[in-house]
Amino acid sequence: MGKTISIANQKGGVGKTTTAINLAAALGVLEFKTLLIDADPQANATSGLGFDQKSIKTSIYDCILNDVHPAEIIIPTKTPNLDLIPAHIDLVGAEIEMIHQPNREFMLRKVLDKIRDRYQFIIIDCSPSLGLVTINALTASDSVIIPVQCEYFALEGLGKLLNTIKIVQARLNPELEIEGILLTMYDQRLKLARQVVEEVQTHFDMLVFDTIIYRNTTLGEAPSHGESVIMFDAGSKGAQNYLNLAREVLQKNNLTKIPNEDKIIEV
Repeated sequence: MGKTISIANQKGGVGKTTTAINLAAALGVLEFKTLLIDADPQANATSGLGFDQKSIKTSIYDCILNDVHPAEIIIPTKTPNLDLIPAHIDLVGAEIEMIHQPNREFMLRKVLDKIRDRYQFIIIDCSPSLGLVTINALTASDSVIIPVQCEYFALEGLGKLLNTIKIVQARLNPELEIEGILLTMYDQRLKLARQVVEEVQTHFDMLVFDTIIYRNTTLGEAPSHGESVIMFDAGSKGAQNYLNLAREVLQKNNLTKIPNEDKIIEV
């Protein structure tokens, strides 16, 4: 049975969807069968992999609320070993429709249980909120990756998210773990960015990934071409950063035999 990882942060603009797309793509390229679930009404992960939102007729919304089997809407992507369950703007209304449902926090888990054994990794791109859909994602997940932008307000709201994770662990999903905190949009030329990295590493220590995602124009260009950065430009710093992150995730889960000294490839 595969591992399910949510990419979550209620603060927008921290590289959450970029991380979801490119971590999933990197795992696929490294020959792990991977499913990316777009659980954000903005559907940026869907469009970022080259699918027109207007052409999406059924989405994760229909699986959660209309009992559509997820296998019916899985879409293969251009990236090897990577499939997608798309999102649609209808997901905006899911929060309200789920409120009166029995076991409302477990609806996404019920969906994933139908296909979990088909994949080695399931990556969930959460919306920038701590609403019911995000709670469903955390309840359905084995772990969560928290992207944190290397800027002044990096720690803003992080405490609230960690508190939400603790509540989910206590009440809904005791198996949920923090896979790691991922520092994103790093510009080594900026003193402030270096200070943020130092502060996060000091406060959270072993929870912080060794891999840091550098600010890279290719990461912004790739979605406009409907591709992951690895398929768009495998030699770019952004692609190498996410391949390194994927390797680190594999090591944390004892799925690679790479020696520790070769753990991170510097770019």
